[in-house]
Amino acid sequence: MSVQTESKRLGDWLKWEEENQYSRDIVTVLAGSGAVRALTSGMVLGRVTKGTATAAAVAGNTGNGTITTNPTVGQAAKPGIYQVACIEPAANSGKFSVEDPDGILIGIATVGAQFAIHLTFTIADGATDFVAGDAFTITVAAGSSKLKQIDFAATDGSDIACGILTDDTTAPDGTDRSAVAVVRNAIVSDNGITWPAGATTNQKNAAIAQLKSLGILVRQGA
Repeated sequence: MSVQTESKRLGDWLKWEEENQYSRDIVTVLAGSGAVRALTSGMVLGRVTKGTATAAAVAGNTGNGTITTNPTVGQAAKPGIYQVACIEPAANSGKFSVEDPDGILIGIATVGAQFAIHLTFTIADGATDFVAGDAFTITVAAGSSKLKQIDFAATDGSDIACGILTDDTTAPDGTDRSAVAVVRNAIVSDNGITWPAGATTNQKNAAIAQLKSLGILVRQGA
């Protein structure tokens, strides 16, 4: 006799919410990539808020050194334009300030050395040395805002909890799917919500704090 597993129901994890037209939103589940993306009721979700990064020299630079064309996007990176400006010229070297899209200084990059705060890139020396004011921009594209199961290893923004899926949903390979998620003002059971396999206690606690900032309280034993 085959064994059948009953799907989780909304009441297994959702214990209270504001009027559901307020606490829930229609969301877009990201298409499967090479396979069907199957999500289940109670699954904690993350939103794709960041895309890839592209770097370019600012017109009018004196130095003809280069920068990594497609810097690696880290978890702390923000969508928008990073400013990388030469503040300390030197023969065959130099130092560059790196400011995030909000104008916050996040570090100093040295020519020839890998920089790895928010983004990972290297500025290479050229035949003509950099001078003060030479600059590069790094543009981090905005993400699709589509949702998938929270992924604590992701760097596209989906490592941040943004809601909980109400009903089982399947997004076919290459096709997005509409769904409904609880995104604010609710109480849920820690026994009923679903985390990725291998999620650590620290990762869960961080995501629970993120949900709390949205008004979604995770209660033990509820």
